[in-house]
Amino acid sequence: MKISLCMIVKDEEEVLARCLSSAAPLFDEIVIADTGSSDKTVEIAHKYTKNVHEFAWIDDFAAARNFAFSKAEGDYLCWLDADDIIPTESAALFPVLRKRLEEEAPDMVMCPYDVGLDRTGKPAFTFFRERFLKREAGFVWQGRIHECIVPRGKIVRENFRVVHLGSHKVRGARNLHIFQKWTKEEPLGEREKCYYGKELFYNGLYLEAIAVLEEMLGGNGWYVNKIEACKTLSACYKARGDRENAYLALLRSFRYGEPRAAVCCMLGKLFEEEKRWREAIVWFEGAIVCRDHAEEGDFEEPACRSLTPYLELVCCFYALGDRERAKFFHKKTEELAPSHPSVVYNKQFFSEA
Repeated sequence: MKISLCMIVKDEEEVLARCLSSAAPLFDEIVIADTGSSDKTVEIAHKYTKNVHEFAWIDDFAAARNFAFSKAEGDYLCWLDADDIIPTESAALFPVLRKRLEEEAPDMVMCPYDVGLDRTGKPAFTFFRERFLKREAGFVWQGRIHECIVPRGKIVRENFRVVHLGSHKVRGARNLHIFQKWTKEEPLGEREKCYYGKELFYNGLYLEAIAVLEEMLGGNGWYVNKIEACKTLSACYKARGDRENAYLALLRSFRYGEPRAAVCCMLGKLFEEEKRWREAIVWFEGAIVCRDHAEEGDFEEPACRSLTPYLELVCCFYALGDRERAKFFHKKTEELAPSHPSVVYNKQFFSEA
C-alpha cells in the first residue's frame, strides 16, 4: 500500500525543510505544488522529491490542493502545510496507522491538529482535521480559503498528531481579499460566512463583520461555527464600544450548544473590566468546569479551562479583599505554568505584599 503526502507551497524557504525533514521518512511519495515562489522554496522541495509541479495561483486554495491530489498515485493521500511538522511521537505511530489503513480500509482518517505551542511546549489549542483520504473515494477540497473536505464514508480517528508551528511569512490582507473577490462572484456558504466575518474583524471592519455574522447566524450553519460566530460578533461589538450587545452575543451562543470555556472567559472579562468582580468570578469558575469540545471541531484553547481563568480569579478575589482565595488560585497557576510572565509577576507580588 502506498501513502502520498501532498502539499501546496509558496515562498516557504524558512520552514519547508523543517516540515519535510519530519515527514519524508514516513511517506512513499511526496507531491508538491508550488503556486509561484520567488525564493528558494522549489530548490528546497527538490531535495526531498522530484514530484514538484507549478500551479498558477488563482486565489483558490481548494483548487491548488485538488491539483496536488491529482498528481499523487498513493492509495491514501495525506496533506500538510509547509509550517507544520510531524512530531517524533506521531512518526513512531505511523506503522500502526499504516497497518490500520491496510486492514480496515477507511475512507477518511481524522487526526488531531495542534495549532501553535504555548510557553510550556503544549498545544495552544487542538482540533480534529481530515488528514488521510482514500484516493479511490474521490474526495474534493472545497472553499477558496479555509478549505476543507466534507467528511463522508467510513471515518476513523487516530492519534496521529500534526503540529502547526507557523512562520514569519507576512500574509497581510490576503485572506480578506480572497473573500471579497469570492463574494462578488458567488454567494458564500454558512461556513464561509463565519470565516469571512473573522477576516473582516481582524482587519478592523467591524460593521461589515457584524452584518456578515448576523446573516450567518440566521441561516442553517453548523452549530460549532455558530458558536464561533457569536464569539467574533461579541468582539466586534466590544471593539465598537457596544458592551450590551457584546454580552448578548456571547449569551446567544448558548442557543447552539453547551457553554464553551472561551465564551465563559469572555463573559468573565467583560464583567471584570467593569469591576463587577463577583459576576466575573461566576463565569471564570464556570470556564474551569466546561467540557473539552475539541473532538467536535471547536477552535478552543485548553488554557481557557485552566490557566486563563485561574489568572483572572487571582485578580478578582484580590480585588474583593479575599487574599487567601487569590493565593489559592495563584498556586494553581504556579503548578500549570511557573514561568508564565503573569505567574512570575504574581509570585513576586505576593512575596512582597
